[in-house]
Amino acid sequence: MSNQLHNELKKEFQLERMILFSDAVFAIAITLLVIEIKIPEWPHETVNDNQLLSSLAHLIPKFTGFLISFMLIGIYWTVHHRMFGFVTSYTPKLLLLNLVFLFFVALMPFSTGFYSEYAGPELMRQQLKVPLTFYVLNFCCVGFINFFMWVYITNPKNKVAEPPVPVLTGKLARLRSLLVPLIFLMMLPVAYLTNVLFAVWMPGLIPLLMKILQRRIRNKYKSAD
Repeated sequence: MSNQLHNELKKEFQLERMILFSDAVFAIAITLLVIEIKIPEWPHETVNDNQLLSSLAHLIPKFTGFLISFMLIGIYWTVHHRMFGFVTSYTPKLLLLNLVFLFFVALMPFSTGFYSEYAGPELMRQQLKVPLTFYVLNFCCVGFINFFMWVYITNPKNKVAEPPVPVLTGKLARLRSLLVPLIFLMMLPVAYLTNVLFAVWMPGLIPLLMKILQRRIRNKYKSAD
């Protein structure tokens, strides 16, 4: 009995270590986002308010990139927190999935800085697609790995969630986690075939499509009951 209790406590401790490590990566990634925004430098003897306001105006794309990525990383942190609220055990595969997920989260500050560096109005007119492509693919990797983690955790055969995740909860989580990266992925053909500006606004569709998806799934399960 004591050995069984010891093993359970050890497993719980190892699981907490994985969650704490994940939280640390999220915190560092969010902190590094703001480092990409450099303070405007002017000679202190001659600087005036107009120059400072002009410098801040040129930083708007970077602030926009920071805001979007801060929100996205924050959302995925809350999703990760909720996901591991169901987890009571772990496997090497879950550890690997989580590590790959954190790899792409840690890459977000670089992809955000790369994209926002070339997202100003003048550069947008040049229809530069490489920065947007890099940013979108980075975020899609975060989203798709998150989806695979939900698939793994909600599968009762893997025995990492006891009791198992409720069927409706698992289905909603999987579909939500798949919808977001799919919309981001659709930005690429729109950017390459039409206009980069059209693609940039596409994530605004996510809240509307999410509500429609949730309503349809809940109605389907209610009618089945």
